[in-house]
Amino acid sequence: MKNIMFVGPAILALFLTSSCKNENQNNAGKTKSDPNATKILRFSAIPDENTTEQTAKFKKFADYLSEKLGVETQFIPTTDYASAVTKFVNGEIHLTWFGGLTGVQARNEVKGARAIAQGIEDPNYISYFIANADTGLELSESFPEKIKDMKFTFGSEKSTSGRLMPSFFIQQETGKDPKEWFSLPVGFSGAHDKTAKLVESGAFQVGALSYKKYDSMVESGKLDKEKCKIIWKTPPYADYNWTAHPELNQIYGEGFIDKIQAALIEISDEGLLKALTRSKIISAKNEDFQGIEDIAKKLGLLNN
Repeated sequence: MKNIMFVGPAILALFLTSSCKNENQNNAGKTKSDPNATKILRFSAIPDENTTEQTAKFKKFADYLSEKLGVETQFIPTTDYASAVTKFVNGEIHLTWFGGLTGVQARNEVKGARAIAQGIEDPNYISYFIANADTGLELSESFPEKIKDMKFTFGSEKSTSGRLMPSFFIQQETGKDPKEWFSLPVGFSGAHDKTAKLVESGAFQVGALSYKKYDSMVESGKLDKEKCKIIWKTPPYADYNWTAHPELNQIYGEGFIDKIQAALIEISDEGLLKALTRSKIISAKNEDFQGIEDIAKKLGLLNN
């Protein structure tokens, strides 16, 4: 517990007077309209277990947006999916690289919010079902019925590719909700990379995650594909997207969101695209994710 020092009324008054005087001196010459004092475009992305690494790679993204848009830009990491949505709804961040579900949730809460861009791969995204090598399971075109009696984990409860769509396909294949179909309680790792490592270690026998995260972890040597095997690939669905808060046009002027959209679509730098694990950025609109919204409503994952 921190020590709390008692400050007498006279000393407190003197302290406040001095503080106000210093603040007034520091703010001399500044007005409320000073853009450098208030205007910072804050953006975020879906959570990653390694926030330090994530912040470093999105720092380059911030530099790019600052140069293209002519405004100060800052990346704000978030601890989980719910935090990303909450910060967007509260106006703490105005631009976010959301998953399909979290994008739908954010736009559902913020009237006028727009999906403006997505990876060229995102209209046809898939999830991998993965298994520890000791299970003996191998890749199959058919849904892996044998996982019913195995220890299974999703990613975050609000992840599109790590929970929502795998749940949908499990129910489609078995006729039951995953919590009812699996004989053991299902887990929630909290992030795609954590799901992969938990299955690789054997802490969970099977799991579901974004194919992009799995592929990138194998490519970078962070995951052993011989210990953590792909056993099933889901049918395609729409997923990740950049969503813009309507306040951006109020802060920076009408048409600013369109400028962000153009800046994102124009990205050709491989380093920036790699931060998103995408090969190209294309335009997006809210209607592209209607299917995700419909499933989320069925599963009770939207507030209204």
